[in-house]
Amino acid sequence: MFITRFLRLALIAVVYMAATAVIAQTRYIVTNDDIGFPLPNGVSFFSVGANGALTFQEQVNTHSWGINGGYFGANRVVTASDGAQPCVFISQAVSGNIAGVAVNTLSLGGVASGSTTDTGQSNGIGLVVQGGYLYASFTDSNTIGMFSIQGGCSLTFINDTAVIGTNGGGINAMATHGSMMIVTYTDGSMESFSIANGTPVSNGDKQVSTATVKSNDATYPNEIQITADGHYAVFGDTSTSIILEVSDISSGKLSPTKVFGTANGISSSNILLSPDGTVLYVVDTQGDAVSAFAFNKSTGRLSYGCSSGPIRGQSESWSYLAHAALVSHKGNGGGVYVAEFGGTSGIALIHLNVANGTCTLQEDAASPFLDPNSTGLLSIAVATSQ
Repeated sequence: MFITRFLRLALIAVVYMAATAVIAQTRYIVTNDDIGFPLPNGVSFFSVGANGALTFQEQVNTHSWGINGGYFGANRVVTASDGAQPCVFISQAVSGNIAGVAVNTLSLGGVASGSTTDTGQSNGIGLVVQGGYLYASFTDSNTIGMFSIQGGCSLTFINDTAVIGTNGGGINAMATHGSMMIVTYTDGSMESFSIANGTPVSNGDKQVSTATVKSNDATYPNEIQITADGHYAVFGDTSTSIILEVSDISSGKLSPTKVFGTANGISSSNILLSPDGTVLYVVDTQGDAVSAFAFNKSTGRLSYGCSSGPIRGQSESWSYLAHAALVSHKGNGGGVYVAEFGGTSGIALIHLNVANGTCTLQEDAASPFLDPNSTGLLSIAVATSQ
């Protein structure tokens, strides 16, 4: 009797261990390949290995078309949960729709469109997720489409909100935190909205950024990051140098921005805050490097830390650097992955090391990791299977 019971318990343990192994989490870097007609677009999945190295797994065909380009700040791929599993959502500007992909099975979920007038064929469709909703910035029609996230990584369109910049600029980037949404426009203005009830409602704080005014429209805010406590919004500007702006939003509205920056770069359209909020990664979108700025979470001040050397392949393989994704979801993030836009698109891996108050950024020896399915990669994200 004892032996039989022992064997039964051992068998249960083996089955449990096998099941645990089967459902072990896999961390991916995912892309919106943004492929134009006639080839179909898709999401490419790269598994993350030792020291952050990427291995291409497969592309999930989404049966629609992108535009191989558009605004730097419009993020074309986001991750979210449908309540049962993790999902990846990508926008497809030529087709005017948004596709959902199930991460656990690497399979296509649903495909949804906004209203008949929603379009982003010229400069893309940006995406952001908050509170069970996905919001899409249709850059041609200047509308924010609101979608409800459904089971099976599908979406249901709810409504549109018409928006426009102070001087007629089109919608560019979006970011959300709690019940607040912040957007930037291509004329250098910015605006916040309340999304407490889902649909964006303006907070009445539309304004032109400080840097735009001081530069006589030679710079304008692009991508946005919001601190974890919702105290500050940080803007990376499209400029001839690295220009960063910070707005205190603790009142629930945008305050006039304070300007920081350095001449060590050409443009700073894409930025990313570290998980602990102490480091702001700045992508030199029209240059060839990534910089790190120390961020003071108490005062909202930024100070230059370090820059990487030239990232391999500029002009030969890629023309621009774009969206970034964190190497680690802890601490200072450990560095970033960066999308490389070009005829041979890829993903660069830049490691961050901090010692004795000094930082260094160094490209990994195995970088870049080529995306065989894209000739215009702008947007990447992190996804994890369950």
